[in-house]
Amino acid sequence: MAGLFDDDDQPPSPPGPSLFGDDPAPQGPAPVHAQAYRVLARKYRPTTFDDLIGQDGLVRTLRNAFGMGRIAHAFMLTGVRGVGKTTTARILARALNCTGPDGQGGPTPDPCGVCDNCIAILADRHPDVVEMDAASNTGVDDVREIIEATRFRPMIARTKVFIIDEVHMLSRNAFNALLKTLEEPPPHVKFVFATTEIRKVPITVLSRCQRFDLKRVPVDTLAAHFTRVATAEAITIEPAAVEAIARAADGSVRDGLSLLDQAIARADDGTEITTALVGDMLGLADRSFVFDLMDTIAAGRIADALAVMDRAHAQGADPVLLMQDLLGLAHTLSRLKTIPDLATGNTLPELERTRGASLAAALSIPWLGRLWQMLLKGIAEVEQASDRRAAAEMILIRLCYVSDLPPPGDLVRRLSAETTAPRPTIAREPSDPAPRAVVNGPAITSAAPRLARFEDVIALAEDRRDALLTSQLRHDARIVKFAPPVIELNLSPDAPRDLSARLAKFLEAETGRRWTIALSREAGAPSVFEARNTARDLAREDALAHPLVQAIFTTFPGAKITSVEPEDPEPLAAPAALPEYEGDDAPPMSDQDIADAMEIDR
Repeated sequence: MAGLFDDDDQPPSPPGPSLFGDDPAPQGPAPVHAQAYRVLARKYRPTTFDDLIGQDGLVRTLRNAFGMGRIAHAFMLTGVRGVGKTTTARILARALNCTGPDGQGGPTPDPCGVCDNCIAILADRHPDVVEMDAASNTGVDDVREIIEATRFRPMIARTKVFIIDEVHMLSRNAFNALLKTLEEPPPHVKFVFATTEIRKVPITVLSRCQRFDLKRVPVDTLAAHFTRVATAEAITIEPAAVEAIARAADGSVRDGLSLLDQAIARADDGTEITTALVGDMLGLADRSFVFDLMDTIAAGRIADALAVMDRAHAQGADPVLLMQDLLGLAHTLSRLKTIPDLATGNTLPELERTRGASLAAALSIPWLGRLWQMLLKGIAEVEQASDRRAAAEMILIRLCYVSDLPPPGDLVRRLSAETTAPRPTIAREPSDPAPRAVVNGPAITSAAPRLARFEDVIALAEDRRDALLTSQLRHDARIVKFAPPVIELNLSPDAPRDLSARLAKFLEAETGRRWTIALSREAGAPSVFEARNTARDLAREDALAHPLVQAIFTTFPGAKITSVEPEDPEPLAAPAALPEYEGDDAPPMSDQDIADAMEIDR
């Protein structure tokens, strides 16, 4: 150690006990001085059109354009994050300016990558390829600098390329300043715009560009790409783990590579990635938990469903993600139900193909559709709840409770069958076994309801428990003429348009004959609701004018009338007793008396 430390600068002593007497923390490995690490998203960034993942339509169109020499002066690339918009713009800049290994080549869809222009563009130091972030350069002055730069020819390249990322962030004045140059640019200038919010770009700008919509990359394509990257990095990754990363990427290649980078760093030795590790990193539940939940919900076993929820929560599963996985499984089962060939293909994981196929065979499409609707609303409730686990458990209880209920269509058919089926009639035994006199005449049948007034129509609707029709007739119908089977009404402006048609249909069903409901412009009598309010107001005025009430107001200045109730009606007089006769003194009964007696007995 001589010469390395001064007398007052001694090497540090080994770590001793901590402040609280604990053992010292283990020493980490010595730092390795190596080259700066490049994340996977940058290391494996595509450099040619063939390297683009999941954008076959875009690549085919651009290749045809280069082959026919019909290259547009402006391109608009749109899509979600991480699908290759900026990468495509840079490849396009190299394809326009590539000169080939011999320096004599022209525009090509396959840039060589070895000429001076390709190397400079790859290193982001080419003077004729200008890349601007519109999120931080939104003003009209920034656009004017670009317009001014278009006046000059390229310094070393064939074409001057302006790449504007997040172009939707430009201000309205900036877009207006760009329009003229964008419509008629110099022949040596190309514009490439990239945006994630295509709706925010003015239509005047879109009409001057060739638009390309970059698609979300499918899960199987992402999984295959991530597997190739892991193999190139000498990383072993389980198929279920790479599939979980691909699903979490949501169609974004960059997001998926970032998750893969994180999983590699999370692994103990950095060489093996397991499904449990990825699930713990993403807060996902094991897929078997999701299938167990679906089994318990389908069987209506609430206790078992809550037990599965407890196990998933103990392993760190997020309640919202668990509900979303359950929603995704409902969609997968619906597809397996409608497209059985999916169970024999390779588009679904092994667990979905085997266990999912058996589940789909046991469930119905209406049941899965109802589960989908309830989960959609349930996920929103869980996201807004202060205790997400409790909210998720309540959703599971609700799902289990309704699992054995018939579909709404079956309920409607059952109710319709019950209402249309004839009700059995119970014949009454005669109280007097003595023979009755038989009167020759027509058979007595159940008569239709007598409707002498419009109030009888309202009472009939109320008796049939048609609350909506009853309320609308009371509030919105003013009777002009009542002459069955013709009714003239004056409806209020707030009345539904189909009120007259529904009333006619209701009366026809109840009376057995066709009714005509005519609408009139005459004022008509007040509606039941209006008449009731008028009577209440008159009663209130009468009460206010009563001397006793005025005396109460004088004695109690703060008193007020809250309601006015009608007086109790007088009790009805008892019916007069029928005269009593002895022996054969009773007068003979007329035909009407006999009919009335039979009606009373019935």
